[in-house]
Amino acid sequence: MEAEIVSRAMAAATALAGELHLRVDDAVVIHNSNKLALHLSPCGVFARVAPMGQEVAAFEVELALRLAATSSPVAALELRVEPRVYERDGFAVTLWTYYDVVTPDRDFPGAYADAIQRLHTGMRSVEIATPHFLDRAAEAERLVTHRDKTPALTETDRHLLLSTLQSARERIRSRGAAEQLLHGEPHPGNLLSTRDGLLFIDFETCCRGPVEFDVAHVPEEVSACYPDVDQVLLAECRRLVLAMVAAWRWDVRDEFPDGHQHGQNILSLLRQGPPWPALGALVTE
Repeated sequence: MEAEIVSRAMAAATALAGELHLRVDDAVVIHNSNKLALHLSPCGVFARVAPMGQEVAAFEVELALRLAATSSPVAALELRVEPRVYERDGFAVTLWTYYDVVTPDRDFPGAYADAIQRLHTGMRSVEIATPHFLDRAAEAERLVTHRDKTPALTETDRHLLLSTLQSARERIRSRGAAEQLLHGEPHPGNLLSTRDGLLFIDFETCCRGPVEFDVAHVPEEVSACYPDVDQVLLAECRRLVLAMVAAWRWDVRDEFPDGHQHGQNILSLLRQGPPWPALGALVTE
């Protein structure tokens, strides 16, 4: 968000919290992208704010409530107010528990893999409409196909991304794996290490697909601890994820810091060939 919108979003979240009898003396920006993440203190609230019409807040709230009922490792909504989407001054605001981040345990890879497995177990009992994971791949392919949406992409790199997206999709389908509800992007950036254990956040990219698609987002030492993974499918999912992320970095609307350089780094990895690194390894670099 631009500075002027950030200022308005912070004011909206602060005013809303006050109306709900949550004391706010300070608001600190934790993350700024298509939506704003704020730490409101001293009430200890994590607020997510997005312009109306650009959010998937209602979906996230509903899913968080359903997953909490399954004891899944997910961040909780703020307990002192009604769990819903609040509208204020043109923004959609959701209020969540704020967690102090702690140093992970020594066996972090094992704990991370266990958390994903428990999340997947909880998700299997939740019925909610989501896109298929290959729909997201198709969106990435459309970005690459339309030169006006990815004008800085060279024709050589455009061909590489298109061929990678298409061949990975076909090979994944040929595995015929079982599918279920997935987080969509359970990489380290969407995991909190708290006193309550490891908790996942940010469910706007939830989709349906094989668990290997989720596992493709985590570091290799974590995926090695996830049981009964189809290694061939996992490799193809890693390749697909790399191509998808590379495509997004060339989108003219992308706001990722040093996005083109990040995209070039992934293109270099795709040109080098297998073994494909996990996205989680790139996120933590």
